[in-house]
Amino acid sequence: MKTDSMYKEEIMEIYLEKPNFGKLKEKTHSAKLKNPSCHDEFTIELNIKEGKIKEAGFYGEGCVISTISTALFTKKIKGMNLEDAKKLTKKDIDKIIGIEVIQTKINCELLPLEILRRMK
Repeated sequence: MKTDSMYKEEIMEIYLEKPNFGKLKEKTHSAKLKNPSCHDEFTIELNIKEGKIKEAGFYGEGCVISTISTALFTKKIKGMNLEDAKKLTKKDIDKIIGIEVIQTKINCELLPLEILRRMK
């Protein structure tokens, strides 16, 4: 079982590395959203081919929770179709990031899902 310090180290590694951070060279879909409670603002870009998300990237600024959530979320949705990815839930996001988020940070945690749901 991992200790709290191990979780904190993993979270900070993800925050500093920011997997999938940056604009895509080729995108088919894009959406942007600002979290009014924390002033996080991210854009998610997707490259969808043959109905599947082939690439996912993001850019912008946000708190630790929104950044790790968006980084891990964009990693998770690769290979999914857009409609299935939009059906993910808070419970799915909790599993993706591997921590229980406090009530005041739920909007930060769910920001990437809300961005994705705005894509057509």
